[in-house]
Parts: sequence; C-alpha cells; structure tokens
Amino acid sequence: MSKATIAVIDYGMGNLHSVASALEHVAPNHNIVISSDADVIGNSERIIFPGVGAMRDCMAEIKRLNFHTLVPEFIASGKPVLGICVGMQALMSHSEENNGVDAINQLPGRVKFFGEDLKENGERVKVPHMGWNTVQQNADHPLWHNIENHAHFYFVHSYYAKSENPDVVIGRCQYGLEFDVVLAKNNLAAVQFHPEKSHSNGLQLLKNFSQWQADS
Repeated sequence: MSKATIAVIDYGMGNLHSVASALEHVAPNHNIVISSDADVIGNSERIIFPGVGAMRDCMAEIKRLNFHTLVPEFIASGKPVLGICVGMQALMSHSEENNGVDAINQLPGRVKFFGEDLKENGERVKVPHMGWNTVQQNADHPLWHNIENHAHFYFVHSYYAKSENPDVVIGRCQYGLEFDVVLAKNNLAAVQFHPEKSHSNGLQLLKNFSQWQADS
C-alpha cells in the first residue's frame, strides 16, 4: 500500500527543507515531497504552504507559478492545507507590506505592520517580532491536540494578520498588541509562527496536521 503524500509547496520563498525534515520525523507513514509541480501538489493528500520574505516577491512567484489558482482549488477540494508564516499572510485578503499587496483571499482579513513605536508595558519593543512567545488558544481544535495552552512557539515577522472573522481565530499572541497567529476554517489552517523551529510544540502541531481529518 502506497503512502499518502504531504506536499510542501515550493515557490522559492520558504524554509522548505526544514519543514520537510520535521514532517518526515513526525509523519513517517506519509510520503513527504517538496514540489512546484501542479499535478504532484493536486494529487497530494494534504499540502503545506510555507513562506518567508517580502510579500510582493512572494505573490509575484505565487502568480507566476499559478499557485494563486491552484491553492484555492486544493482548498475547495476539502483536503487539509496549512499555511506557515508568510504563507499564512498570503492566504489573507491584503497586506500593507510593499505599499500594499493583494493576496489570495482564502482567509478574509488584512496583514498589518507592527509599527515603529510598538510598546509593551510602556517600553518600546523591537520590530521584527523575533524569538519565542506564548500562544493563547482561543478555541478547541485538532491542531492543539497534546499542546498546552500558552505554549511557546518561535516567531520572525514584522507584519501580523487581522482576521475579519473572529470565529476562525484559534490562537492569539501578545507583542505590543494582541494579534491573530492561528486561523482555522474548515480544512484550511494557518500559523504565523514557524512550527519547524518550535521544538516539541511545533513538531506536535505538524504531527496533528498530518493526522487532521478536516471535518473534525
């Protein structure tokens, strides 16, 4: 019996090998592939949509490879999808980065800049938000299985997501302001942090994604 495939989408803008290596560790019963091939991606059981870098560059590559059509089609098929970091932001409607960039619009909402004068308890904090921070779980979800509330995850970002629909927000974080870091809508989920860099909590989340039945 052949293994089901988890495809890590390759558009040149993500920690692809780190994500794939983490998946191989937690999902040994799956075939893990890094691919930009539409047929390979479309025939996978589930996909991961990573991303690092500037939103303008990410969306340019996404459109060049026709992923702005392929990813929504995969989501519409009902198979599980996980966006990571800029991959999460690309699933939103619009980003303020690079003087404004329209995104894929699978998770209605906007991506906003933290600002140059971000403060926590009266003290100015650095942007980008880089390092470990706790995540408040706002709702029960299979992605949270065996992960404690307020668990630590690793972040690197200067822009944050603000969902139009509070019902899809299952995780929030505090860094000068409260912002959305985990969104889940039907078979689509997205995280702002890097699970592949988040040690045991991140590995558990990737394991949970590999086992997630999207109707649950």
